[in-house]
Amino acid sequence: MKRLIVGITGASAGVYGIRLLEVLTEHEDIEVHLTISASGARALSEELQIEIDLNNFELASLIGVSSPRVIYHHESDIAAPIASGSFRTEGMIVVPCSMGSVASIAAGMSRNLIQRAADVCIKEKRKLVLVPRETPLSPIHLENMLKLSQIGVCVLPAMPGFYHFPKNVDDLLNFVVTKILDQFGIDTKLIQRWKE
Repeated sequence: MKRLIVGITGASAGVYGIRLLEVLTEHEDIEVHLTISASGARALSEELQIEIDLNNFELASLIGVSSPRVIYHHESDIAAPIASGSFRTEGMIVVPCSMGSVASIAAGMSRNLIQRAADVCIKEKRKLVLVPRETPLSPIHLENMLKLSQIGVCVLPAMPGFYHFPKNVDDLLNFVVTKILDQFGIDTKLIQRWKE
């Protein structure tokens, strides 16, 4: 079974993280280790009216269903398995990824479990995909993302394409989720690919 880490931080568009989790729970061969920052929970509440209790988390409160293959870790649990390099995973996705999280990861800080798990992926040379959702980008944002890209981190902005002729918001979400999972070789059949 493949293990993937998913972190949701306080950037706008937490709906990308929710859609990613919905898709991943459909794959019986993938175990997801989920962690959500306090600011991520607040953003979900503000944008989607989803109330999440990070101290007593239930997946159904986020995506409407439960799954034994989604294991939740509180952002303050630095003793969680994903905080250690000896806990093997395919890598990590931070979606959405706030610019504060980008900066902390670029600086090697580990102020919460999301940042620590990302740091582990970098040091263990595992795939790390950051999905920033910010506009416009300042020179500081660009410098931090360039620094991460230069060490092998995939910076995958939440920028949906339109060549698959999206008809609704779900089509736009599916485009970005497909791009994310392509990084891990996971095919979703969610969109019509270019020239296919």
